[in-house]
Amino acid sequence: MPSRIPPIPEPDPEQYRAARELASRASEPAVTGNVLFGTVGWTDPTLLKAGTFYPKGAKTARDRLGYYARHFSLVEVAATYYSLLPRENAEQWVEATPPNFVFDVKAHPVLTTHPIEVARLPADLKAACVRAGFEARVYPAKLPAELRSEIEARFRALLEPLVAAGRLGAVVLQFPAWFVRSRENIAELERLAASFHDVPLAVEFRHATWLTENSRQHTLDLLRRSAMSYVVVDEPAVAGAVPAVVAVTNPKLAIVRFHGRNSRTWLKRGASVHERFDYLYSKPELTPWIASLETLAAEAESVHGSFNNCVRDYAVLNAKELSVLVEERRAEDGAVPSPA
Repeated sequence: MPSRIPPIPEPDPEQYRAARELASRASEPAVTGNVLFGTVGWTDPTLLKAGTFYPKGAKTARDRLGYYARHFSLVEVAATYYSLLPRENAEQWVEATPPNFVFDVKAHPVLTTHPIEVARLPADLKAACVRAGFEARVYPAKLPAELRSEIEARFRALLEPLVAAGRLGAVVLQFPAWFVRSRENIAELERLAASFHDVPLAVEFRHATWLTENSRQHTLDLLRRSAMSYVVVDEPAVAGAVPAVVAVTNPKLAIVRFHGRNSRTWLKRGASVHERFDYLYSKPELTPWIASLETLAAEAESVHGSFNNCVRDYAVLNAKELSVLVEERRAEDGAVPSPA
């Protein structure tokens, strides 16, 4: 994450007011039947700076997580993508949250072919990378096998307290746009499924070749055979965008990740995280997702709706709003779909 946050445009006052009003009607925590709502991370700097969610007394990440858990029963941990965190962090997360609180964990780049920032590795692994000739960034495939295996093992160690407590929803494998559908990459998915067979895995694709008319069924079948959850995405409609295919590939869990629809900055070279995800969904944009979530909820034991538009309190508001809309629709219908 960049140390300096670029200026972020102010939200439309009327849309923001409407979002806050609808979100204020959300249940605490924001759970509707077997559908859990939450955000990606809970300590984004712009959320803290906004001062609209956390009370002034919540000063530490642990305090904030405890408060967050009053409003949501799900969070996706994003910090695990940037750094190899010690297992003590996960132990503290478990201690700070109630027994029904679930963590989705974003996979470290060693699992998703993204370049690894050597400076962010623990000191011993950083030194090993430097000795191997990598001082700044290194793609996992270029690492010596034993070093790559050790980084994977360190990431797995973080998961152990969550698994032991029954609190791990899934490890979210968000692959980059260059991870195209190919025999080599299909084999890599199968390798990960075998290596992490005892850990729930969820896969998000960023290249449309996985979901073309000709390849879509093959891709979904691959995930089903591997017991991996397919991650449904809502993202800007730009060239090469991944379509919002609503499908369940693991009957235990379906995930939808909402990235916002900021088409202006989604593909902007050099754009910061906050510039790319600066987007507040409107009610008309959220409403069509009610039916999709109901479809997923009827086929999977649990559904996670994670909002990644983490700018100001947009993700918090939209997660609460969508929970209200789903709950109100179920009340109108007078029935709650049961998992298959």
